Amino acid sequence: MGRSFSILRFDTICTMHGECDSMFVLPPPLSTFILRVGVPVNSRVSTKIQQLLNTLKRPKRPPLSEFFTDDSEEIVEVPTPDPNTPKPEGRQIIPVKGEPLGVVSNWPPALQAALARWGATQGKSPALTALDITGKPLYTLTYGKLWSRSVKLAYTLLNKLGAKNEQILKPGDRVALVYPNSDPGMFWVAFYGCLLAEVIPVPIEVPLSRKDAGISQVGFLLGSCGVGLALTSEICLKGLPKTPTGEILQFKGWPRMKWVVTDSKYLTKPSKDWQPHIPTANTDPAYIEYKASKDGTVVGVAVSKVAMLTHCQALTQACNYCEGETLVNVLDFKKDMGLWHGAVMNRIHTISVPYAVMKACPLSWVQRVHINKARVGLVKCRDLHWAMMAHRDQRDTSLASLRMLIVADGANPWSVSSCDAFLNVFQSHGLKPEVICPCATSPEAMTVAIRRPGVPGAPLPARAILSMGGLSHGVIRVNTEDKNSALTVQDVGHVMPGALMCIVKPDGPPQLCKTDEIGEIIVNSRAGGNMYYGLPGVTKNTFEVIPVNANGVPIGEIPFVRSGLLGFVGPGSLIFVVGKIEGLLMVSGRRHNADDLVATALAVEPVKTVYRGKVRGQIHLVLKEICYVHFWYSQFFLDGTLHPCNILMCPHTCVTNLPKPRQKQPVGVGPASVMVGNLVAGKRIAQAAGRDLGMIEDQDLVRKHQYLSEALHWRAQTDPDHVLFVLLNAKGVTVGTATCVQLHKRAEKIAANVVLLYPPGIDLIAAFYGCLYAGCVPVNVRPPHPQNLAATLPTVRMIIDVSKAACILTTQNLMRTLRSKEAAASVNIKTWPTIIDTDDLPRRRPPQIYKPPTAEMIAYLDFSVSTTGMLTGVKISHAAVSAICRSVKLQCELYSSRQIAICLDPYCGLGFVLWCLASVYSGHQSILIPPFELESCLPLWLSTLSQYRIRDTFCSYSVMELCTKGLGTQTELLKARGVNLSCVRSCVVIAEERPRLALTHSFSKLFKDVGLSTRAVSTAFGSRVNLAICLQGTTGPDPCTVYVDMKSLRHDRVRLVERGAPQSLPLMESGKILPGVRVIIVNPETRGPLGDSHLGEIWVNSPHSASGYYTIYGEESLQANHFNTKLSFGDPQTLWARTGYLGFVKRTELLDASGDRHDALFVVGSLDETLELRGLRYHPIDIETSVSRAHRSIAESAVFTWTNLLVVVSELCGSEQDALDLVPLITNVVLEEHHLIVGVVVIVDPGVIPINSRGEKQRMHLRDSFLADQLDPIYVAYNM
Repeated sequence: MGRSFSILRFDTICTMHGECDSMFVLPPPLSTFILRVGVPVNSRVSTKIQQLLNTLKRPKRPPLSEFFTDDSEEIVEVPTPDPNTPKPEGRQIIPVKGEPLGVVSNWPPALQAALARWGATQGKSPALTALDITGKPLYTLTYGKLWSRSVKLAYTLLNKLGAKNEQILKPGDRVALVYPNSDPGMFWVAFYGCLLAEVIPVPIEVPLSRKDAGISQVGFLLGSCGVGLALTSEICLKGLPKTPTGEILQFKGWPRMKWVVTDSKYLTKPSKDWQPHIPTANTDPAYIEYKASKDGTVVGVAVSKVAMLTHCQALTQACNYCEGETLVNVLDFKKDMGLWHGAVMNRIHTISVPYAVMKACPLSWVQRVHINKARVGLVKCRDLHWAMMAHRDQRDTSLASLRMLIVADGANPWSVSSCDAFLNVFQSHGLKPEVICPCATSPEAMTVAIRRPGVPGAPLPARAILSMGGLSHGVIRVNTEDKNSALTVQDVGHVMPGALMCIVKPDGPPQLCKTDEIGEIIVNSRAGGNMYYGLPGVTKNTFEVIPVNANGVPIGEIPFVRSGLLGFVGPGSLIFVVGKIEGLLMVSGRRHNADDLVATALAVEPVKTVYRGKVRGQIHLVLKEICYVHFWYSQFFLDGTLHPCNILMCPHTCVTNLPKPRQKQPVGVGPASVMVGNLVAGKRIAQAAGRDLGMIEDQDLVRKHQYLSEALHWRAQTDPDHVLFVLLNAKGVTVGTATCVQLHKRAEKIAANVVLLYPPGIDLIAAFYGCLYAGCVPVNVRPPHPQNLAATLPTVRMIIDVSKAACILTTQNLMRTLRSKEAAASVNIKTWPTIIDTDDLPRRRPPQIYKPPTAEMIAYLDFSVSTTGMLTGVKISHAAVSAICRSVKLQCELYSSRQIAICLDPYCGLGFVLWCLASVYSGHQSILIPPFELESCLPLWLSTLSQYRIRDTFCSYSVMELCTKGLGTQTELLKARGVNLSCVRSCVVIAEERPRLALTHSFSKLFKDVGLSTRAVSTAFGSRVNLAICLQGTTGPDPCTVYVDMKSLRHDRVRLVERGAPQSLPLMESGKILPGVRVIIVNPETRGPLGDSHLGEIWVNSPHSASGYYTIYGEESLQANHFNTKLSFGDPQTLWARTGYLGFVKRTELLDASGDRHDALFVVGSLDETLELRGLRYHPIDIETSVSRAHRSIAESAVFTWTNLLVVVSELCGSEQDALDLVPLITNVVLEEHHLIVGVVVIVDPGVIPINSRGEKQRMHLRDSFLADQLDPIYVAYNM
């Protein structure tokens, strides 16, 4: 019998059963018996051992799988294949051969030789005529002039660019040609001059600015080609953007360029004995043509000298060109067919019609054909359409001279309607039907096929009426029933002479298609591109394709070139093209082509439909495909620069492949079971604590002065002249100071039960301590904004009413504001409590300083408006005040000799503690910088840090964001002013939210140049129930950052991933836990403790927790639920306070000050703010971050839900014409990154989204304004 063995884990055995000793002393026969599987149990084996054996034999389970439903493997339901799907039924296609390339005895050995021949023998023959903006001839370049100027340029390039005849260019070097579309003559001279000098020209577009679309991609092309020299004209050079010093601007992504002007006056005439070297055409590159792909990348297709010559010969034979013919060219003469057909091979006279002329006079090319009796026209469907719409202006024009009208984009399915409409209009003007010759081209394969000029009277080639349903499955089916589901395509003629063509499957290996199957056209010919210059890896996949048969066996050894065109071979070996590879749109396994959709739209009403409509598909990430119509238009759409006049999106109907909504399972496992499961899995309970709140240093102070008022009195007696507070104005000038005795005396003047209504300053501090002296409960309230009383005064009134204040302490200016007519429009000013002006109080001392009978009495009320719009006031006891001050002092090492700077609002939370309380307790000096002063002087805070050599500073996110946006580009100016932040050891952001990692990193990176340490910036965390839970302090390890999976986070789970992983979210530790503070992570539903790295609600136990909520009616149940909560299992005696924030604790490898491993607390977000959508929990900040990245014109965004719809409000910081561009981008980014459909997109002006003093968005206030129609939006899109 065979044996199978199990490896026993003795540590597990010892832990679970305590039978370790007996296991080790088992006799050999018994030990062998236990390890053997499948043997009957011997009676001598104990019951416990048998239970252990059965346990070990069970299959291993994933940890804690029984405690949650693992729905991480969400997949889209794959539809079952339709049995009626059409499939190809024909035989395997046979490669199609073009006619043999004829051999003519007088053909030149190279294209340069043809130019030399015509320059010498036909010097006065016209080569090129350029038109001005009005459509009249500007100049005519003869073949003699073209030859002589090209020779001069070649000589100059090779001999006259460097100093002392130093040769800068060598044969084979690459040179950029930068010429405008209005100057074909200069380009021709430069192009043929480069060929004569044997350097490789790289024609590109003229860069108009640094922000041109695709400018950096063109720079990538120039860099990959090793271009360091650019040829241009004098006029073009003057129009290029320049620096203030007059130098050509360094364009983004471009290599360093030397610019050379090629006007005749700057060229050197060669000596009589110098002649350019014209070798026989070989495989060396002749020129490089740029190609922009659908993803925005620009590559260069290298065309060899022999390919260029062979292509000209093939075009001559296919088009039956004769010497001296006139050709009207409307295309771009720098690339593609505009360059190929305008070559000097056949001494053709080319009349170039620039695009600018066509815009001014759409009929100009027709007029040129009529005036010059042109034999050949080279146009696009665009030009046919424009001429057709303007033909009524010219009734006497004749096109009878045309023998061939080449339609460059005739391969597109939508070209049929333009060709038919043009023929229908101009047939009466002498245009013959057989003249129209569509063709198919690509930068890689050059000319693939072209329809030959027809014989008068001969029947026109037949057209194919194809089923759109069949095309979507890649098969050819004739449609004879439904006109709306048919696609009519015209042929593009036969294969080029000397070429061999195949059709292969567009996906996977290049397998030959069947005769009734759509595939990619590949071509073998000497007249095609050779490679992507400088990109050998990509070249092999495109230019060295070997077709294989159905068995995967190569059909030969001849390499083919991929054309990127989709099509098939029809009857008579005619080639039909139905689209491009880049235009494919995959939906539910079916292929749709953008060109087909445009053709369908134009087929409805060919003439009245706006020409060349553009189609763009919003498809979800799961599809992995994006509809592509035309690179530039697609890029405009993606960049948000298309500027549509209207937009309609229906994602709720169109997007049908979202992941399944999460079905929440009923909680069938109690918290005790979860806790035991965590222990079994080796996971510790997620809890952490700060160091002990020792009283060694504060022993005398705490024993003698338990209350803060006593501490101030003691300091006024022991160290009266010690400066506690320094207040700065916008100019950085000290406008107020308060020593210990000054603050004590000012506090003695105040005696009332009051609301404190003061701007940030020392008056506020004195009034607070005056209330403590008098035994009153101060309520600190932010004063109303004088320019916005309607919005801010009601909040002041509400706090006064809720706190039941007997009187208001304020300044004289604010008292006038409260009693003004403007205030009366918002609140009832007649019912204000007694208002006391503290600017001029009598110099009276109270008989004695009030001492509370117990430290648990209320010291002050802390009111704040949460991000959900709730006004909450909490009671802070005297004991909590002393505890929080002592905790902050120990964490930040604050002593009398220390100096800190504070730039945040002092009205609630930890900001109020630092502004008013900490200095009196610890004795350190606080430099107070009111945040509103930064509006007048933005560098005030940073300049103060540098001037006073501050080591520790505290700010808010709003201050940090203000400095980042306003000063991020002025670091050099700050350095010039002497600002140096190398002294800053700790810069802490005070907040009640998840750390804004992007903002803190940006701030650190931007101001690193002025000495700010990257380790200095950290965050603090507090909540309503406990104002200070975490604060980085001066000791301990640096804040750590982890990356969590956003998908798991939506399921209330934490899964740590590596940096850069898909769907990863960076989270930064919220500072070190303060001394005396304990936190634990709890399941908010079961109230049971969770394990390490599990997401749950943060509960806190601390001596400085708030005593409870302060409300009019005293909701005791709410207070008990939030402030005096007990765990349902584990430690049922400790009282905890619920913060209302989700987070998790992770034990790190770092060591704290005591040498123990550090427990890091990570805050994820507020429980009240989360959005429950599709059964998942979303945090608004994550969606808003994605939206803000969607477009540069989005200044800020906020999200909320409305009747189960997700509403996105975005502030537009650009032009209003960008508003509609944002709608599809916002919809797409939320769909792609969060799998959510946006129901409503609202575009508003900057500043509409309400933000509180801490820089937190007031999303519920925004929602209320949206429902009340008070946003005054620029545009609202209902995606329904």
